[in-house]
Amino acid sequence: MLREIRPAILILLLLTAITGLAYPLAMTAIAGAIFPKQAQGSLIEKDGKIIGSSLIGQDFKEDRYFHGRPSATLAPDPADSSKTVSTPYNAANSGGSNLGPTSKALADRIKDDVEKLKSENPSTPVPVDLVTSSGSGLDPDISPEGALFQVPRVANARNLPEARIRELVVQHTQGRMAGLLGEPRVNILALNLALDEASK
Repeated sequence: MLREIRPAILILLLLTAITGLAYPLAMTAIAGAIFPKQAQGSLIEKDGKIIGSSLIGQDFKEDRYFHGRPSATLAPDPADSSKTVSTPYNAANSGGSNLGPTSKALADRIKDDVEKLKSENPSTPVPVDLVTSSGSGLDPDISPEGALFQVPRVANARNLPEARIRELVVQHTQGRMAGLLGEPRVNILALNLALDEASK
């Protein structure tokens, strides 16, 4: 019986070594050599310090910055571990809110957000991505319309001409991948860093 089991055990160990160790290590090494920035998390540095990733949104609250999509990510409440608290863009707990179109809590939150945004820019319809969260809760991008909607607030807070802020938005608008996939988008962290540079 041992004679029949030994080849099966050897094949299991061999395939485990190949598919569980050799292949993942080889792919990691190849990815690191071909795409070093992406393999390291697409990190963004400023003054030699890592300030974020182009793949994960950040919670900008000040009027002088562009704001991203709402984030529904949560974390344990430090005061009571049986409860959770809102922690926007918490990469350790990625996910949506699971609130559907019939949810009163979701409808109330969206209504409040729309009213707040209308007070900032009453002449333009509120883009949907400024009041709805993404499925991951970590989306680093908004639509060009979402960024342009915020131009008057940002320009006013920074005392800069709206035309200059619009120009920055256009410069940081990324098109569809290969001209076909996805939608045009603006990375909020990259845009806010450019905004800081333009304000110097």
